[in-house]
Amino acid sequence: MPAMLDWRRAADARTVVRRAAEALRAGAVVGFPTETGYHLAAAGLSAEAVARLRRTADSAPAVAVRGPAEAHDWAPGLSPLGRRLIRRFWPGPLVLECRKRVAEGLAGRLSEPIQREVYPEGRLLLRCPAHEAVRATLRRLAGPLLLTPAPGPAEDADHVVRAAGNQVALVVDDGPALDRRPPTVVRVEGSAWKVVQPGAVTDGALRRQAACLVIFVCTGNTCRSPLAEGLLKTRLADRLGCTVAELPERGFYILSAGLAAASGGPAAEEAVEVARSYGADLTGHSSRPLSPELAAQADYLVAMTRSHLAALVHGCRGLAARPRLLSPAGEDLPDPIGCARPVYEECARCIWACLEPLVEELLPSASNAVSNG
Repeated sequence: MPAMLDWRRAADARTVVRRAAEALRAGAVVGFPTETGYHLAAAGLSAEAVARLRRTADSAPAVAVRGPAEAHDWAPGLSPLGRRLIRRFWPGPLVLECRKRVAEGLAGRLSEPIQREVYPEGRLLLRCPAHEAVRATLRRLAGPLLLTPAPGPAEDADHVVRAAGNQVALVVDDGPALDRRPPTVVRVEGSAWKVVQPGAVTDGALRRQAACLVIFVCTGNTCRSPLAEGLLKTRLADRLGCTVAELPERGFYILSAGLAAASGGPAAEEAVEVARSYGADLTGHSSRPLSPELAAQADYLVAMTRSHLAALVHGCRGLAARPRLLSPAGEDLPDPIGCARPVYEECARCIWACLEPLVEELLPSASNAVSNG
């Protein structure tokens, strides 16, 4: 009979984590609560533990990782789309199926018997669980942790005990599962994704989060960055043969923000008028400050001046994209605020010309970025 550890009523959760980690290091299979029901876990360096896990479970295990940075160690061939999805869904109920260059990563260093179980036919599953019991245990382990859903409808710890029997040494009990849907398994190949197993993450959520996010940054988010946002939307829509409103469905979110912006301010009147002459509509613009969370999600973070660029490089941590200047020549775009309309017109002309290489860079990823095949 497996030992039961009550996560909710434990006087000190660290005691639960310590016992779970000790059991895993000893080669035992441990049951854990996750955001998608109960899962079974085994230490990934023990061939005996991995074999026991596979006898108990119905499906191939996923490697549990601490975050996106660790995922790159396991899947060095992960595409920008794959990195984007894990950045936006982890920790959470998304399992990424990787096939490209898997043997070049940490999986290739495992012993041959474990390799056959962890990435059969070159297929590696990666997951970053959200439940703190798993995450805290991961932090105590030196090697990889393998996770697979417990057999049957693993709604609570008692189900795990009944389904897994003597194969499980210990179960961490956190009550009934809040979400009984399985994790969604997604295969990413280049700039295309496909749902292999439907689950807690919907197709609609995948489409939205798979889209490329471009953020233009200036100071107050009322002149230059809104103009750049509006003009890029117009250029992309024209090239893709769609409306601006349809850009998210075609794989693009275009935003702007300010390093010293107040929330909710309109675009400058002159910027609105000049944008209209290019077919862009800034009448609904609402200024926003650039938060660290928003900056971290950007695939392209584009600054108007070198001082903006320096602020992004030195002031924002955990960025997925290296900030860049709008001007390919490395020139600053002067702030037109308070100037006459001709200055705004010149600003728009400069932005329009500077956007050309960015458009060419973005469009190759457009056709398949949000396809679920």
